[in-house]
Amino acid sequence: MDSEVASQQLNAKQVSVLAMLRESSEELSGQELHQRLRLNGQAIGLATVYRHLRQLQRLGLARCRHLPSGEALYAPRERDTHHLTCVSCGLTLPLDHCPMHGIQPQPEAAQGFELLFHTLEYFGRCSRCRQSAPSDV
Repeated sequence: MDSEVASQQLNAKQVSVLAMLRESSEELSGQELHQRLRLNGQAIGLATVYRHLRQLQRLGLARCRHLPSGEALYAPRERDTHHLTCVSCGLTLPLDHCPMHGIQPQPEAAQGFELLFHTLEYFGRCSRCRQSAPSDV
């Protein structure tokens, strides 16, 4: 679905959630987003924030990634940031560029999919964690 068409399907609170995601320079958890919306004068419950985030994902307007702790972080779809994440301490570093740009699945493999975005995340151990505990690998 075209993002402009999808944006026209949003109610006022969904528009507020998406606007707050776009205003933030960093990814936000549902709780952080809820807190910022409340501080901004929005009367919205936490469960409603999560419902709106799921709907924004279904419409292709928001993306989500999960930390090793299980916490979900959200960003607008157009923010194409990928990460290196330490599985020991949770340190997350953004990649300077995406090695996947320019790579598209073959038309026969896509089977009619309209590609909206992709995710790429590398998991490992940061230098601090590697120094503090030798790897068993």
